[in-house]
Amino acid sequence: MCSLETLRKNIYLIEEQIGYVFENKELLVLSLIHRSFVNEHKHQVQTHNERLEFLGDSVLGLITADFLYHRLPSFPEGPLSQFRSRLVDASACAYYLQKLGLQKFILLGRGENLSDGKAKISILADVFEALIGAIFIDGGLGVAKSFLLCHFTADFEAVIGSPSRNYKAELQDYSQKRYQKAPSYKIVQETGPDHAKIFHCVVMVADKEVGVGLGESKKQAEQQAAFDALSKNIK
Repeated sequence: MCSLETLRKNIYLIEEQIGYVFENKELLVLSLIHRSFVNEHKHQVQTHNERLEFLGDSVLGLITADFLYHRLPSFPEGPLSQFRSRLVDASACAYYLQKLGLQKFILLGRGENLSDGKAKISILADVFEALIGAIFIDGGLGVAKSFLLCHFTADFEAVIGSPSRNYKAELQDYSQKRYQKAPSYKIVQETGPDHAKIFHCVVMVADKEVGVGLGESKKQAEQQAAFDALSKNIK
């Protein structure tokens, strides 16, 4: 388990790992201090990372919303919100922190355990949001945005191009069980230039239109249409 002294000795290593040098090193230190550590080491520190976490959560949401808004210019609010939720949920944020290799530097009390799955995800996610908050305070929104996109654009793109759930399979299972027939998908429109087409899809269940979707490929549009149908709790 990391100590405050070890953390301070490794500040420059941490900055090298994350690709950002803090003007105020104490912000970086603070982002890695969990409440449980303060409770057990009040003679060393008096504050923890929860305020930074609060700020970082909003900064992360803004940057990802901006990314999606410009990356998917023809997508409506619904799919954009779904993508944003997946990009900033606890599991995603925990993964981002692990990708940076910072979990070993988190200051925890003896009662906390990073081997416990659910608790681990929550702690790692909170620290990542606190780190974003610290970078935002130290360098501003532009720096925080550059940091995120430099490290995680590929991960963002993977989420956009590959849903975590197979909505088509789920809708097919529903349709087969209820109507003994598979859904049918139809691309009804293609918009945009050849190099950046947006496909518009509708899905039918039992000869009734139950969902619509947009995508940068036919497959993506069909997934979004299936998601739209399922999200309406079709009967």
